[in-house]
Amino acid sequence: MIKVPLKVPNHSYDIYIGQKILGESNYLEKFLGSDAIIILSNTTVASLHLNTLKENLNTERCFEYILPDGESEKNLKQFEAISTFMLQNKLDRRTVLIALGGGVVGDLGGFVAACYQRGIRYIQVPTTLLAQVDSSVGGKTAINHSLGKNMIGAFHQPSLVLSDTSLLETLPEREFISGIAEVIKYGLIKDYLFFEWLEKNIEHIMSRSPEALATVIRKSCENKRDVVSEDEKERGIRAILNLGHTFGHAIEKLTNYGSWLHGEAVAVGICMASRLSRDQGLISDESYSRIESILKKANLPTRAPTECSPDRMIEIMQGDKKSSNKEINLVLLREIGDAFLTRDYSDALLKQILDSGREA
Repeated sequence: MIKVPLKVPNHSYDIYIGQKILGESNYLEKFLGSDAIIILSNTTVASLHLNTLKENLNTERCFEYILPDGESEKNLKQFEAISTFMLQNKLDRRTVLIALGGGVVGDLGGFVAACYQRGIRYIQVPTTLLAQVDSSVGGKTAINHSLGKNMIGAFHQPSLVLSDTSLLETLPEREFISGIAEVIKYGLIKDYLFFEWLEKNIEHIMSRSPEALATVIRKSCENKRDVVSEDEKERGIRAILNLGHTFGHAIEKLTNYGSWLHGEAVAVGICMASRLSRDQGLISDESYSRIESILKKANLPTRAPTECSPDRMIEIMQGDKKSSNKEINLVLLREIGDAFLTRDYSDALLKQILDSGREA
């Protein structure tokens, strides 16, 4: 078992990483006691892992709310429905919410916890690679709006993150691959040695080697921990964690949050940001080739779907949280392992990259 501590102003918690730790109650005991618990999950995850979790919860008041699968459920309607369910069952401020699932469940559950009676404790139990390396850590919670992804949310840190790597054994291949995009991101934004390690070990990661996955999750969490500890509420350096995301969120919206997974869209976004960095003279052709190569070795897409026209992409990107007055701020690379937020790029070049970065 690996423990990664995370400390932000006025709050600290631990990220536990290990095999088959979901069924070991000692990780949860000190947070639960006799308080009521509500478990938020979705249909697929609940059918696989809910009973294992419940067997080790020592409380008489345990409630469940099971969502349908899919990114489309991360919305205001579900936020209201969960809140109503909690009020109907007279859950109070001592209630602990456990988010058992991937990024959708974790983001939605965290937002409910942030808002319910002005804030309750919650625990992240991520069940996808993407959630274990990224979305469960750092306290960003949000739901989607028809006009943009993650536009309604709050910063609300969990009390605990419990990442059981054995849960990844049941993860569909496409979902697993989607998470690798966020892993590669960490090497690109601030950890060149990790990027080199990923290049050498990508086959072991793809085969889901337990040892390789433990390293991947630990290093990703440590990298995110270091950034979040310095800038909890994204007023500065934390923005680099969004490498590829401004592009990716536009792709997700244009495909109606359905046909493309988050990590797939982010992979294309990483490619676009890297091409823009190269064509702006920031990174070399060799560095760009290495980035594109590792994405392809991970079976991630590097081109956006045809329907993502440059004009529509730009329109959506102008509404991104990092943008202001329709000025699109982007995370670019000075080199592998060195990312920064900037508006200093050519608009014409951006439009060209958006156009050439689509599937033929």
